[in-house]
Amino acid sequence: MKAIRRFTVRPVLPEALHPLSELARNLRWSWHPETRDLFQSVDPECWAASGGDPVRLLGSVSVRRLAELAEDRRFLRRLTAAADDLRDYVTGDRWYQGQAQSAELPAAIAYFSPEFGITAALPQYSGGLGILAGDHLKAASDLGVPLIGVGLLYRHGYFRQSLSRDGWQQEHYPVLDPNELPLVPLQEADGTQAQVGLALPGGRRLHARIWEAQVGRVPLLLLDSDVEENDLGERGVTDRLYGGGSEHRLLQEMLLGIGGVRAVRTYCRLTGHAGPEVFHTNEGHAGFLGLERIAELGDEGLDFDAALEAVRSGTVFTTHTPVPAGIDRFDRELVARHFGPDAELPRIDVGRILGLGMETYPGGDPNVFNMAVMGLRLAQRANGVSLLHGQVSREMFSGLWPGFDPDEVPITSVTNGVHAPTWVAPEVFRLGARQIGAERTEDAMSVGGSERWDAVGDISDQDIWDLRRDLREQLVVEVRERLYASWRQRGAGSAELGWIDGVLDPDVLTIGFARRVPSYKRLTLMLRDQDRLMELLLHPERPIQIVIAGKAHPADDGGKRLIQELVRFADDPRVRHRIVFLPDYGMAMAQKLYPGCDVWLNNPLRPLEACGTSGMKAALNGCLNLSVLDGWWDEWFRPDFGWAIPTADGTATDEDQDRRDDVEAAALYDLLEGRVAPRFYERGQGGLPDRWIEMVRETLTHLGPKVLAGRMVREYVDRLYAPAARAHRALSPDVARELSEWKARVRGAWHRVSVDHVETSAAPLSTAAELGATLVLRVRVGLGDLVPDDVEVQAVSGRVDAEDRITDATCVPLKPASGPDGEGRWIYEGPLSLDRTGSFGYTVRILPTHRLLASSAELGLVVVPSEELGEGAGVLMR
Repeated sequence: MKAIRRFTVRPVLPEALHPLSELARNLRWSWHPETRDLFQSVDPECWAASGGDPVRLLGSVSVRRLAELAEDRRFLRRLTAAADDLRDYVTGDRWYQGQAQSAELPAAIAYFSPEFGITAALPQYSGGLGILAGDHLKAASDLGVPLIGVGLLYRHGYFRQSLSRDGWQQEHYPVLDPNELPLVPLQEADGTQAQVGLALPGGRRLHARIWEAQVGRVPLLLLDSDVEENDLGERGVTDRLYGGGSEHRLLQEMLLGIGGVRAVRTYCRLTGHAGPEVFHTNEGHAGFLGLERIAELGDEGLDFDAALEAVRSGTVFTTHTPVPAGIDRFDRELVARHFGPDAELPRIDVGRILGLGMETYPGGDPNVFNMAVMGLRLAQRANGVSLLHGQVSREMFSGLWPGFDPDEVPITSVTNGVHAPTWVAPEVFRLGARQIGAERTEDAMSVGGSERWDAVGDISDQDIWDLRRDLREQLVVEVRERLYASWRQRGAGSAELGWIDGVLDPDVLTIGFARRVPSYKRLTLMLRDQDRLMELLLHPERPIQIVIAGKAHPADDGGKRLIQELVRFADDPRVRHRIVFLPDYGMAMAQKLYPGCDVWLNNPLRPLEACGTSGMKAALNGCLNLSVLDGWWDEWFRPDFGWAIPTADGTATDEDQDRRDDVEAAALYDLLEGRVAPRFYERGQGGLPDRWIEMVRETLTHLGPKVLAGRMVREYVDRLYAPAARAHRALSPDVARELSEWKARVRGAWHRVSVDHVETSAAPLSTAAELGATLVLRVRVGLGDLVPDDVEVQAVSGRVDAEDRITDATCVPLKPASGPDGEGRWIYEGPLSLDRTGSFGYTVRILPTHRLLASSAELGLVVVPSEELGEGAGVLMR
């Protein structure tokens, strides 16, 4: 007989054990080894059965065992110490509070993301975006940055993955009960659950309750539509991550953005937390948050344009995708139906809302509402997630800033990082603690600083090699257990699986590859020449072994076919002891996989990997990277700590793509055979692989401080959050009105702005100019109804290519020398320094300027000389 409802009956904790509940509800335990050790000691068997989840542990431990612990003085001392440590961590000053300019830093930052990977005990993530968001919250907590996280609570999470007998991916969606998760409901003063609501077309309402997860010092608010007040359709809005059709996704994103702002306001009202001065949108999914904030300011008397300026000033937008296909786009009519007088945000004109997301640029589709475009238009500051990805993003979105070269598009980059206390194996931490002390090791992992990592250089070769062998052996055990469970799910009997005891060898070079399975990540590149791969796996002296994991999106049959192809190869009895595919890749698996591998493989199509943080997590455990120069590896690669797979960029057709895969696969085989495997198996005079160990040491010493989420969050604070907070404070209602009126005036008058004549003191252009000379540039411009305070006239100079395009440009403002004349024209003058040899060119341009603009390209307006001016874009040869 099947139960109609399932819930957990928890024992009542004795008073002496009450701190256990506090420790279990704060997710700091997920990255704090001492707290996890304490929970394991409560009941080791229950701890293992719970998957290392303290909430499930406390729901299953016996009353008798709890009574024993309540009388165990040694346990109570440990419990008191852990509770005191958590209290100090949550309330004490940390990096953020110690900054000299702390009073100028934002009092709070709201961080919105569609997914958060905090711990396997709270499965609300699908891949890198969510894990990055979780690491961002954890690092912010360690640094004392006052973040408030905002997301959705998916009752089915993403999906659990298994394989059929023939290797086809199968999805399962277990139901999650919030009462069994490390969550507490946010409550009103009268004890009722706090809720937010959205208006839907046809007079319907979408209600959502607010759950809170405590991530160290950072509250994470998760909205849940599975409430009794909703009809069946609305209850399913937060059913699963990245599921459903367009309207389902639109409702999820409206709830995340608009409902998320309302949840933050509710949380601050109920708890007294400072209201956010900065709103950070992690990808475009939460972009509607800007509309809700515009509506809030409209209720305070600001018109749409002034409210837009005020909202933009305090908004940061991070894009994670390097391809247009990765962006959510909705039919404009679908969006229009969900806004306006009969739906949400009735006091905002629907046309203004649509205008924020429409692709009104060459090559765009004006019938489509683009969430990333809206995110960029609603944010004064935007960034990609690696140096290369910033460049790709500037090119991809350059249509929003016509007339500007891609390198001037106002999208910067903050390279992602990973949260070391989460991803570093305990054995690695203990080795560091033995060398430099536990406190300094913890500080190095949280805050960073190269001086704290230099001590790795003093660890002996033997200790490093013993550590790597130990971690590899642990991975072998983990792989065999997971592989056995997978084959049992595939229908194999125990009698068929004796071979699993011989899978992998703790003394063989171990390569890891784990990620989502879109086509551009090329899961099966290693299979391009299966005979050659088999030779590498079975080499008599220098064999390799490969551990692979990854999920394809449930709707991506192409990705599922890639998995099936790989699984079928790995099922071959000749190589199944050397290559394995592990289903259901997630945080629990990753925390064993990264430390246990010697080499982390990444072979995407360049430049389609925005960052690729899995290699960072591996590096923090002394694993070397073998990767295409894409994402973060393009930025920080050095031969001292890894290998770069050569690429064949620039292909276009499917035939070219096949050839590119063949070329790059061959390069991968060559590296493995000729450089990677020989380096691993080569032994020095002491019997150790000295050169390999030195690469491990270099990885820990030089990559360690760079790949930290603490470094990343500090960059966000210094380069994005603090400037956004200053801009937000500067835009009082009156100043916001002033700025919006100025922009409207400039846009209306811009068609009359012109460059009419350009001349220099130079000799004729056919004559070579001398290095170090300074020319006087004289420009006549028409400003129409504008005045010099509204614009900046610039001389732009630098090297020129074969098409006379200026590269590596230097921009120098010119000063008004006279004017206006009777026709409203002005003369501008200024020096032009010939500061480099070779092909040198210059031009002039006119840009809008205002003290409150974050970038000269912000309005997307620029005037350059017409080609008829001749000398307006000169080239001087030397």
